[in-house]
Amino acid sequence: MRVVHNEDDLLKSVSLTRAEARAAFGDASVYMEKFLTTPRHVEIQVLGDGQGNAVYLGDRDCSLQRRHQKVVEEAPAPGIPDELRKEVGERCVEACKAINYRGAGTFEFLYENEKFYFIEMNTRVQVEHPVTEMVTGIDIIKEQLFIAAGNKLRLKQHDIKIKGHALECRINAENPRSFIPSPGTIKYWHAPGGNGVRMDSHVYSGYRVPPNYDSLIGKLITWGEDRATAMARMRNALDEVVVEGIETNIALHRNVIMRDHGFSKGGVDIHYLEKILGKVHH
Repeated sequence: MRVVHNEDDLLKSVSLTRAEARAAFGDASVYMEKFLTTPRHVEIQVLGDGQGNAVYLGDRDCSLQRRHQKVVEEAPAPGIPDELRKEVGERCVEACKAINYRGAGTFEFLYENEKFYFIEMNTRVQVEHPVTEMVTGIDIIKEQLFIAAGNKLRLKQHDIKIKGHALECRINAENPRSFIPSPGTIKYWHAPGGNGVRMDSHVYSGYRVPPNYDSLIGKLITWGEDRATAMARMRNALDEVVVEGIETNIALHRNVIMRDHGFSKGGVDIHYLEKILGKVHH
């Protein structure tokens, strides 16, 4: 991939990129797309039954990323005009019907200056699906299994109501500053609880985190009647969670992200986390 900022560099970049593509993939085809400087990452959750029925379950904002890996997700995406949400959601439903899509899925977009730019479709359940479950009250996994069993979708678009706000922090077995993975045995594990708090994890005291896989060990999700309440609950929950024996990124969530003024306001772009990490680490 190459970013071209002016017309003079275009032909040179095209020939360089073609040469690299031919060497790497045996195919010199290239395509051009608009480069967005400060986009947000916004996605639409869908369910389709492959029998002509599909719905969208609102949207999520997954802009807080490091090296293109999502760190915090939320639903709904802050500060997007309602008519625009509805328009893009309905487009996703039309696409599902057109391709006879069956199962749960997500349409991913970059969002900048009140415009959506399609990136890709994820044809599976995603790590961040719980925030959508919290604001819709719909069990996405249950509906996916129901569809997979050959049943027709039992939800209609008018059944789906977005209530409140939800946040998810990905808890990884890694150093919160260097991000070096930290496999090993969890000596003590305590998950937080309380109203509007959900912890999705497979780990327990005595569990050994293997070095072979992704470093994700849990997802901490909070819900509130508004975004400020969901954030306050997340701060409390992060204070409660205890993981001893390995390093985790809990301190990053607790001390940096959830107490950051810019993130608290909502609607930050995909480069924002790396910028604040740069300031914190220097």
